[in-house]
Amino acid sequence: MKRIKFPQDELAHDNIIEWWYFNGHLKDKKGNRYAFMNCLFKVDVKKVKMPFLRKFPFKTLYFSHSILSDIKAKRFLPKVDYISIISKDSFSKPLLFINYTGPLIFKDYLNRVIEKTSKSKYHIKTGKFDLTLTSIKKPLLEGGTGYIHLDSKKSYYYSLTNLKTEGTIKIDGKLIEVKGKSWMDHQWADESYSAKDKWTWFSIQLDNNTEIVCFEYMEKKKKTYLATISYPNNKQVSVNDVKLTYTGTAWQSPATKAKYPLSWRIEIPSENISLEAEPLLKKQEMLFGTINYWEGPLTISGIINKRRVKGAGFLELVGYPMKMSNMGLYKKRIGKMIAESMSTAKIKGTQFVRSIIKNKSGSE
Repeated sequence: MKRIKFPQDELAHDNIIEWWYFNGHLKDKKGNRYAFMNCLFKVDVKKVKMPFLRKFPFKTLYFSHSILSDIKAKRFLPKVDYISIISKDSFSKPLLFINYTGPLIFKDYLNRVIEKTSKSKYHIKTGKFDLTLTSIKKPLLEGGTGYIHLDSKKSYYYSLTNLKTEGTIKIDGKLIEVKGKSWMDHQWADESYSAKDKWTWFSIQLDNNTEIVCFEYMEKKKKTYLATISYPNNKQVSVNDVKLTYTGTAWQSPATKAKYPLSWRIEIPSENISLEAEPLLKKQEMLFGTINYWEGPLTISGIINKRRVKGAGFLELVGYPMKMSNMGLYKKRIGKMIAESMSTAKIKGTQFVRSIIKNKSGSE
């Protein structure tokens, strides 16, 4: 195990799998609420256990998932790119800098950005949002060291738990100014995660500036629990006595027929924490190849040390299977999408790299 160093370890690593993930809760000037998620993945195609990815003729593959949710309108706007094309100057700076786009460059040309612009500021941009994020607290090292054990698997993992956020989102072509709070995860591992792995993961941001990441990870029916907490004074605590209890009726996806438990009680007895989590929207299912998962915003309430608290959070549910009758449909759909992505990426990749280098301003 190597100790995580900043800012060096914010960049890419030579591992089987790695991702840079952001989520957040936002409000416009009228008080309307929105939520977002953006994640860029980097994988070793031959070593990661995702069979449909092996169709890509690359050693290293980048792909991206993003969500914008309009809470009042109950709208869920997902975006999945099976290939993300990285510009030649990505990862070439001392601070984190990734410039990328989707494969259909001239159909929906837009360069997307994940970058660190100063000691505490970050910038992320997609077709749906352009946000500046300022880190208020020191990085949270999961497990106390930033190196966690998940039964047979090991992973480096840190979070930025309190990111003051401002910028714009775009819905139906209209730009909306927003402010709020975001969360960032960066994780990398020399592990081959399989479609049989299952996890229930929470990021929690309370109004008293306490943040919590906690999860249940199941591999071959063996469960691992972990909670790492950042208190208002920047004190960090990591414990394993986590109890997650589902408290409602599962939401069933009309597309895949998968059932997702969305209402939870989160208890951490050693820290005198008991929280209730409820979804802000139910329809938040993401589809990636033959993998389905649920990702969405939560409202949080409960008690810490006999004091009432409230806040916001995000929930990720992976490993809740779709009905087998739907699998054939998705395999055909994915095969077509992969073929189109590869064909377009081969033709347009060079033009994208050249255009990005010439136009680093990030205009559409």
